[in-house]
Amino acid sequence: MSGLKARAGLAALLATLLCSAWPALAQQDSAVLFHNVRIFDGKNAALSAASNVLVRDRKIEKISTGDIAAAGQMIDGGGRVLMPGLIDAHWHAMLVRPTPMAVLAGDIGYNNLLAASEATATLMRGFTTVRDMGGPSFGLKRAIDEDLVAGPRIYPSGAMITITGGHGDFRQIADLPRTIGGMLSRMERIGGSMVADSPDEVRVRAREQLMQGASQVKLTAGGGVASPFSPLDVSTFTEPELRAAVEAADNWGTYVATHAYTPVAIQRSIAAGVKCIEHGHLMDEASAKLIAEKGIWLSTQPFLDISGAAALGPAEQDKMRQVVAGTDRVYALAKKYGIKTAFGTDVLFSKALADKQGAMLAALTRWYTPAEALTMATSTNAELLSLSGPRNPYPGKLGVVEEGALADLLLVDGNPLDNIKLVEDPAKNFVVIMKGGKIYKNSLAH
Repeated sequence: MSGLKARAGLAALLATLLCSAWPALAQQDSAVLFHNVRIFDGKNAALSAASNVLVRDRKIEKISTGDIAAAGQMIDGGGRVLMPGLIDAHWHAMLVRPTPMAVLAGDIGYNNLLAASEATATLMRGFTTVRDMGGPSFGLKRAIDEDLVAGPRIYPSGAMITITGGHGDFRQIADLPRTIGGMLSRMERIGGSMVADSPDEVRVRAREQLMQGASQVKLTAGGGVASPFSPLDVSTFTEPELRAAVEAADNWGTYVATHAYTPVAIQRSIAAGVKCIEHGHLMDEASAKLIAEKGIWLSTQPFLDISGAAALGPAEQDKMRQVVAGTDRVYALAKKYGIKTAFGTDVLFSKALADKQGAMLAALTRWYTPAEALTMATSTNAELLSLSGPRNPYPGKLGVVEEGALADLLLVDGNPLDNIKLVEDPAKNFVVIMKGGKIYKNSLAH
C-alpha cells in the first residue's frame, strides 16, 4: 500500500513539474474569450470593428461585435489586433540549428533535442504552422502533436529525394561508386535525403515517405546552394523519373513539390505533373507564363543577402549570390503573371537567421503591401497546405480568423497592417500566442 502511495505521490509531483515547466499545456479551460479586439482575418486589408472572439474545443466558435456570454478564460485585448498564426511554407525543422557536419555525423539524440528547442522558438515567433520541405521531422511532429514539445504544426515531406550528385546528395567522392540496392549513406539512414537514379527507385523512395506520413513529396529537380557537388545550372531528374513520384503521390491523394531554380528544371517539373515549384529564382519569362497558365504554385523566399550560406564554403556562398541576384526578378514575374505565390524562409544551419524569420516576412514589403504580405503568410499559405487533400495531417481551416477555423491566433500589440515591422520582434509585440485553442504565451496575464 505504501508503494502505491509513493507512486501516486511521484505522479502528482511529475504533473506539477510539467505544469510549471509548460504552463501553456496546463491551460485546459473549456473556452477562451478574446474581448475587444480588432481582427485581421487573413484575407481582407482592413481591420474589423471592435469585436469579441470565442474559442472552444480548438476552434473559433463565434465572432461578434456584441457581447458573448461564455464560461472560461477571458483575455481583454484592449483594442489590439487579433490575427491568424503565421505559416512558413518552406521550413526544415531538423536542419535549422545544427551545422552541416553535425547533421551528417553528429549524435542523433542531441540533434533531435536541438530541433525540439528550435520548434518551441519557432512557435514563440508566431509561426504556428510550417511545411517541412526535407528532413527527418516525423518524430518531432509526433512529439508536438502529443504535446510533449511546444512547437508548430508540421506538414512533413520526409526525406527529400535526389539523384547521384544532385542537391541533397551529401556523400563524398570516396563513397562512390554507388551500388543500387547497396548500403545507404548516413544522410539516407537518418532520413534527411534519399538518392534515386531511376523511375523505379524514385517510386520506392516516394512511397516510403508517404508510408511514414508525408503530407507531400519533395524532389530536387535541379542544382542547389548547400550541396557540394551540385551546380545551380544542372537539371537532375528526367521527366519519367519525376512522373514516377507524381504518380505515387497522386495515388495517395497528394502532390509533389520540386526544388527548381532554372527554366529547364521548372518546365520539366510541370510537364511531369508537379503541383508546386520551390524557389524559382532563376526562372525566365516563358517559365513564369507556364506556371501561371497551368495554375502551378510558386513557393519562394525573399533572399536578399548571402547570410543564409554563412555556414557553407566559398563555392556554396557564390551559388547563393546567384540566387540572391534573381530574387527581385522572381517576385516581379510572380506579380506580373498573377502566379499563386507562397511565402517561406528556407532557413538552414543558423539559429541567428531563424531568429529573423519574422524579418524575412517583413522583407516582402519590398514588393507587396503589408496586407498582401501578411495574407500570403496566412490564408494563401493555408491554401497551399490544403493541396495535401486526404493526407492533410490537420483537417480544418487554417490561416484565417473566422467561425469554424482552427484557433491558431496571435494578439499583436500594434497594427501590423500599418507597421509590419512589428512581426520582427515577436517577444515584445505578440502578447498572446495560441495554437489549436491552447495558449502558449500570454504576457497580459497577471
